[in-house]
Amino acid sequence: MSRQAKRSLRRRPYQVSLVAMISVPVVDVTGKQVGTYEFDPAEFAKQINKQLLHDVVVMYQANARVGTAKTKTRGEVSGSSKKIYRQKGTGNARAGTKRSPTRRGGGHTFAKRPRDWSYRLPKKAVRAATRMAVLSKFQDGEAVVVDSLAVDSIKTKAVVGVLKALGLSADSCLLAIKDYDNTLWKSARNIEKLRVSPCRDLNAYDVLRQRRFLVTREALDALRTPAGADQAG
Repeated sequence: MSRQAKRSLRRRPYQVSLVAMISVPVVDVTGKQVGTYEFDPAEFAKQINKQLLHDVVVMYQANARVGTAKTKTRGEVSGSSKKIYRQKGTGNARAGTKRSPTRRGGGHTFAKRPRDWSYRLPKKAVRAATRMAVLSKFQDGEAVVVDSLAVDSIKTKAVVGVLKALGLSADSCLLAIKDYDNTLWKSARNIEKLRVSPCRDLNAYDVLRQRRFLVTREALDALRTPAGADQAG
């Protein structure tokens, strides 16, 4: 091997990642195992980039800021601009208007102003972070795959029973379904720690914010496809 090739390898070391297939049990709504689900983690991400996840989560938090905080400067507070007392001869320290920031009731030196905190990272980075977040839930053992989940009528009790059977009632949980289901969403919207989202609306912030990740088999199949992975995020 030439010296130039050796120097190139030192600058860009070649890393081989041998990651085993991920196999998780598939359960029904009663908690009984009905099969297993196996997939290659490389379908979601080659590796977990914690810095990218952090950047994307901070972006979502910044975009959620209202940005309406405002305080008054010395020119905006009420009060006279007249000098409180004469400059010399009183024995007191020099003082100007009572609207000065150094006095009680005066304006702020660096007053807050309404501003837009929102910004956007590249789409590819946001989508990659979503796939990494989903993969991290499986690697950490916080994901549960359910065979199917549907309710016939709007009943919160039915969804609560499913969460208890799966052992997810104590922790916050994100339920990922393939398509929007109005009946299921209305049945789950009154549960404090549960959030329901179609797989195309998933994002890294929602996935990481909830401790547990409950996903249907159909939704996981959709996320594994290139089209589903591009929609999420």
